[in-house]
Amino acid sequence: MKKRFILTRISVGIAAMVFLADCTTFSKDGGFNAVSSTASERIGKDAVIVKTDADRESVAKRTQTLLANPLSMDAAVQVALLNNRGLQVSYAELGLSEADLVQAGRLPNPGFSFSRTRASNGDLSIGRMFSANVLAILTLPVAAHIEARRFEQTKLETANAMLKVAANARRAYVEAVASEQAAKYAEQVRDSAEASAELALRMRQAGNFSKLDQAREQAFYADAVAQQARARQQAVAAREELTRMMGLWGAQTEYRFPDRLPDLPKDRPDLKGLESYAMRNRLDIQAAKLRTHGVASSSGLSQATRFINALDVGYLNNYETDKGHEHGYEISVEVPIFDFGNVKVARARATYMRSVNQLAQTAIDARSEVRESYSAYATSYDVAKHYRDEVVPLRKTISDELLLRYNGMLASVFELLADSRDQIAAVNAYIDALKDYWLAETNLQQALGGRLPQAGEAQALKAERPLNEAEPTAQAAWVPVKQPSAPTTTSEGN
Repeated sequence: MKKRFILTRISVGIAAMVFLADCTTFSKDGGFNAVSSTASERIGKDAVIVKTDADRESVAKRTQTLLANPLSMDAAVQVALLNNRGLQVSYAELGLSEADLVQAGRLPNPGFSFSRTRASNGDLSIGRMFSANVLAILTLPVAAHIEARRFEQTKLETANAMLKVAANARRAYVEAVASEQAAKYAEQVRDSAEASAELALRMRQAGNFSKLDQAREQAFYADAVAQQARARQQAVAAREELTRMMGLWGAQTEYRFPDRLPDLPKDRPDLKGLESYAMRNRLDIQAAKLRTHGVASSSGLSQATRFINALDVGYLNNYETDKGHEHGYEISVEVPIFDFGNVKVARARATYMRSVNQLAQTAIDARSEVRESYSAYATSYDVAKHYRDEVVPLRKTISDELLLRYNGMLASVFELLADSRDQIAAVNAYIDALKDYWLAETNLQQALGGRLPQAGEAQALKAERPLNEAEPTAQAAWVPVKQPSAPTTTSEGN
């Protein structure tokens, strides 16, 4: 009866272990839904993970469709999200993190040992032991919870990596299109300078132009040739940077650009409460908070297991010829004589404080980035608007008036050519100002977590949540862990 009871308990224990092990499985999406939803909600694009040949074929077809027309900024971002191999590397981190989560949620395999010996007198001794790591089983829920939090952290970090690729693709696109425009205008300046230098040479040969004036025109032409070559090389470099960001090669690199950058928006929104909005919206801050919470939980686990590193329990079923069957159990515990676990606890404390300060620095940097990028955003818009509404129209008016004087023989051809170059320079300055605006908008979007707030969204968030709650302090990051020597928080930075 007693033997049957023991066997029943063993069977129940094995069944429970099998059931618990089956509870932890891989998810269908592998955590990628968090990335794809972030891409859709924040930048209006599709993020795709490529695993099979069918996935690659689908990506190739969509890329071909996007590249069939002159490449827009939105299309460049989408192509980058489809083809950037570095982004696929980041997506692989999701699989590794989920594997760690599943592994942490599964019970350790039990052990079985068997021995068979025969004494010189012919006595037979058989030993059998079924053992399990009890400490690992007892700490399994905490370990699984820690890995679940790390998996959520990896999702946020991967989504943030996707947003960085999108922002870098926007920057590369703006630089490439602006450089292409600048190269075209540099070519026009060179042509104008060449015509002026040729005319000056002929007039010099006819005796109607001084050597000094002719040398000036020739020097300007020589400089224009160098400037045009430099501008063309910058355009090639900017295009190749965009090509790398979009992950294109072969025939795909023959994509075309539109004639110019997108026009300046009619109005610039007056955004307020951006720091609080960034504290809530930025994925790197959310990931840093989860990392700090996870470290706090890990420090609690380290404190709980500081004296015991191994605890094995085994069921014994031995047999000897003269004694018959013997049943019992065996407990194996590591004795803390030389190592009392204080090193483990000290390491956990240091790791926690490192994580707290990293979170604080991340939040401080984020606030500064928001202030700096918004200042650049507002200034670049105003400068580009000034060039569009004031400088370029004035240069056109001057050119029109000078052309009238030239037609009336009141201005020379050299004055007309020089004014043409000045007008091109003004247009080039506007292109640079427009480029600076689109780059500043991209930087502001990234500083805010991928997108600008909708009308009233940042102000509502600021009113809803006190500003000091988003301050980057250890208090804001601390998750209480019931342990006697848990790291205490400070009020620095409040």
